[in-house]
Amino acid sequence: MSETDASPPILERQGARATIRLNRPKHLNHLQADDLDVLLKLFAEIEADPALRVLVLTGTGRAFSAGYDLNSVAERAASTVEQRSAGSAFEVVVNRLEDIGIPTICRLNGGVYGGSTDLALACDFRIGTDTSEMFMPAARLGLHYYKGGIARYVTRLGLDNAKRLFLTAEKIGAVEMLRIGYLTAMVPPEALDEEVDRLATVLAGNAPVAMRGMKRTIHEIARGELDAEAADRRHRDSMRGDEIKEGIRAFSEKRPPKF
Repeated sequence: MSETDASPPILERQGARATIRLNRPKHLNHLQADDLDVLLKLFAEIEADPALRVLVLTGTGRAFSAGYDLNSVAERAASTVEQRSAGSAFEVVVNRLEDIGIPTICRLNGGVYGGSTDLALACDFRIGTDTSEMFMPAARLGLHYYKGGIARYVTRLGLDNAKRLFLTAEKIGAVEMLRIGYLTAMVPPEALDEEVDRLATVLAGNAPVAMRGMKRTIHEIARGELDAEAADRRHRDSMRGDEIKEGIRAFSEKRPPKF
């Protein structure tokens, strides 16, 4: 692929599955300001389509993403006028991805660096190859990372792992990524698509309303922001809903449910 083939993120649909592909391979899919706006629009488009049950986020080429374009960060650092930081714009996108109602899978086709480590972490699942690697260079760059990203590291990977990754800025490989819980699963490169397809199929076949509600409750608990009354109401509604009727009927008939 030539640089002229590079583009903002691309949305592809296949049945109940949506795939967003970062598409600047020559620069390891680093994200530019315009890409952030495109991602927000694609997220809204996906959520507005009830036929879509699962989202896969991936990259083109040999890396998932090198994060946000450092040239844009450098321009803001050199400016004498305080302006909205690249981090705040990026944080809006990552937080929006985390809050998408359908389950999300990050297909880590290669290395994941800088801000894109948080983009992947905002997905519900991360499937990577055994050649994957990651590092968070904020301390090496003199950057205090935005609070939402730090919170995601702490709540998902634990205090000690968050300190290690942020404060040392050391690169780690796929085996260690799996050990600390950054990767949900690690597979050989040739098995990546098979494993992503398997998980996407499982998620697309489960009850969408129940999953959306449980995902919200899980996130609220992780953030210490649980709306207990709303979570209890979702539980009670599910006990009288169409999904549980179909789920129980399918179980008794020994067939897959059709939600």
